[in-house]
Order: sequence, then C-alpha cells, then structure tokens
Amino acid sequence: MNRMRLVRRPWVLSILVTGVVAVAAGLFWFQPWQLVVDETVQEDLPAAAPVPAPPSTPPPPPTPLTPSTSASPSTSAKPAELAGGTLISHEHRTTGTVRLLRAADGSFVLRLENLATSSGPDVHVWLTDAPVKPGKDGWAVFDDGKHLDAGKLKGNKGNQNYPLPAGTDPAAYTSVSLWCDRFNVSFGAAELARHPA
Repeated sequence: MNRMRLVRRPWVLSILVTGVVAVAAGLFWFQPWQLVVDETVQEDLPAAAPVPAPPSTPPPPPTPLTPSTSASPSTSAKPAELAGGTLISHEHRTTGTVRLLRAADGSFVLRLENLATSSGPDVHVWLTDAPVKPGKDGWAVFDDGKHLDAGKLKGNKGNQNYPLPAGTDPAAYTSVSLWCDRFNVSFGAAELARHPA
C-alpha cells in the first residue's frame, strides 16, 4: 500500500520517467552491444583493366578444318600499390594493414586487409595528414588537420575496398585512421610508407 502511494507521487514518477529516458539515450548514444558484435566483409582486390597475355608459341596457320582464333587470352592486371602501412591500436585493439592502390584506369582505392578491430557507432575510414602516435597520444589528433572521409567502415573484420573520389591527391595524405565520429577518437591508425614509383 505504501509503495503504491509512493509511486503515485508526482516527484517519484518524474524521477522514474527521467531514469528511463536517460537509460534509453545512453543505449542509443553508446550502443554497447557493438562491442560484442562482429561484422566480417571480404572483398576481392579492385578489378583492373585486362591486359593481353603474351603468346607462348605462335599459333599454327589456320586450315579449312581448324578455325582461326583471333582473340588472344588476357589476364587481369593487379593495381599498383602506391603506399602501405600497418595498423596500430588506439581506443580499441586494432590490427591489419592498409594499402593505397592505383587501378589501371587511374582511380585510387584505399584497401584494408586482415582488419580486426571493435565494432562501434559511426566509425569511418579517414585518409589524413596527421602523424600516427601510439597510445593515448594518438586518440584525437586526426581531426586537427586535413582529412578525407573514404566512407563508413563496412565491417570490423576482413578485407575491404574504399574507392577515393575523383581528383584525390594521394600525396597529400600520410596516414589512415579508423575514426569514430561520434566520440572524436581513433580506433586505430597506420602511417603510410610511400613505395618508389
């Protein structure tokens, strides 16, 4: 009986409603279930323009019984790797490698390989001009300078391709960060080491 009277009081009801709203807002904002949910995305290397394979032996001259074959077999060219690096952990344990690729058509693709990190709300793949620092020193440096958002992280595990917009100058960026926009923190990052042309 005393409990029912207590619940009917306006200030008690107000506290209960406020508590429910606060818990709901906290769940929406932090999304704690993301820490135990894995999403694996496996994408092949970006396709490149086919290049004709050199003939191993000249074909025999055509005869009336054997039709001529004008088309020669072709193989797919691998994209050129311009830069690459190894991911280090920041806010969450993160491993894997990053590769900056140029396809045969001249377009650029950022590729994550063997990625393993935590899921999180609003995590994006950024190309940046910031240095990669280990530990807490590297948590919040990537939004201080120039950055290019290559897109939302497709999954927290696997091999993934992120096509870069036309006109991107890859020389303007020195690192990659898995950046959580919601909390302004890097999950992990990699310094890009340039490959000789």
